[in-house]
Amino acid sequence: MVTLCWAAKGGSGTTVVTAALALGFGRHSLLVDLDGELPAVLGLPDSDRPGIDDWLRSDAHVDQLDELVVDADATTSLLPLRRSDGVPARSPIDDTRWSEFAHWLRRQHDDGIGVFIDGGSTAPHEILLAAADRALLVTRPCYLSLRRARGSSVQPTGVILVDEPGRQMGSREVERCLGAPVVATVSVDPAIARAVDAGLLAARLPWAIGRELRKVAA
Repeated sequence: MVTLCWAAKGGSGTTVVTAALALGFGRHSLLVDLDGELPAVLGLPDSDRPGIDDWLRSDAHVDQLDELVVDADATTSLLPLRRSDGVPARSPIDDTRWSEFAHWLRRQHDDGIGVFIDGGSTAPHEILLAAADRALLVTRPCYLSLRRARGSSVQPTGVILVDEPGRQMGSREVERCLGAPVVATVSVDPAIARAVDAGLLAARLPWAIGRELRKVAA
């Protein structure tokens, strides 16, 4: 299955949620980093290889994508963005490149690999959306996040709700607002922040988030 995660607002927890889905998949999984934060969240060193951003803006053959993938753990691989030096996007990416990339992702799926894409806080490209089996919006139950999500042109197939104590809105209100089912609720847990800060998310996924996302990952 190809799973695309994104948020309508930064700071929603998309990168950690996407990483947890891949790490909890139970079989070989591929993390695709379109936001640039996954290596740090997984505790991996910056790669000296090009990344997906470099490939998309080049004329390299699609098979060269295989050479850009690095190991995150025994069953999880990562295709990094490779924009860790802060260089901004240079020019629009041609639709042909997105189509080649989407075809490559589907090929990974056909080989039995679970594909999990961290789309960050920008609306996913329509070609990437078409290639995904499901598009999951990661959001907190706050007014600003939900307002931006509702105003987006992208309709999610499901919502992963990052729940915080004291919020007035629950899953039913979020579902009514967005017109999509809440497929999982992730509790804000200090253990998750500690694992990320220590670079241990890949080595020791906190029990709570693994349990909460297990059914979605599968």
